[in-house]
Amino acid sequence: MNMHSVRIQKLTLAAVCLALCMILPFLTGQIPEIGSMLCPMHIPVLLCGFLCGPAWAAVVGAVAPLLRFMIFGMPPLFPVGVAMCVELATYGAVSGLLYHALPRKPMYVYVSLLSAMVAGRVVWGVVRLVLSGVSGTAFTWAAFLSGALTQAIPGMILHIVLIPAIVLALQKALPWMTARK
Repeated sequence: MNMHSVRIQKLTLAAVCLALCMILPFLTGQIPEIGSMLCPMHIPVLLCGFLCGPAWAAVVGAVAPLLRFMIFGMPPLFPVGVAMCVELATYGAVSGLLYHALPRKPMYVYVSLLSAMVAGRVVWGVVRLVLSGVSGTAFTWAAFLSGALTQAIPGMILHIVLIPAIVLALQKALPWMTARK
C-alpha cells in the first residue's frame, strides 16, 4: 500500500471517528442515570489513536467537542467544552503514541489505553484548574476527584472492556494494524 492511500485511509477512519463522536452521545443519552457517565465521545477518539496514530487522533479529539457544540449546542463551551477539547486531544495523542511505539501484544493495548486515560484525566484537571482561575470560580480537589474519577467510573469500565476488544479484533482482521512502522 503506497503512502498516498495510507493517508486517505487514515483520513477516512478519522472522519468516521469524528462522526461517531457526534452520534454516540445521542445513543448513550437514552440510558437514564448513567448515559453521560459512559463518556461516549472518548471511545472514538481513543480508537482513532489506535487506528490512525497520534496526530489524527489529537485533531479528532480537539475538534469533536467544538464541532458538537456548534451543531448541537452541547457540551457547553466554557468550561466543559474547552477542557474536553484538551482532554480528548490528550487521549488520542497518548493512545496513538504508545500503541505505535510498543509491541503489538494484547497487554500493550491495555497499557496504551490505561496510560491515555490517566493522562487525559490529569490534563482535564489541570485545564479545569486554569479555567477556574481565569473565570474566578473554585475548582477543588473534591471537584477533580468527582469529575475525573467518581462520575466517570461507568465510562472507564466500558472503555477498558470495549476498546481493547475492538482493537484486538481489528488487529486480526486488518494486517496493517500489526505492522510496525
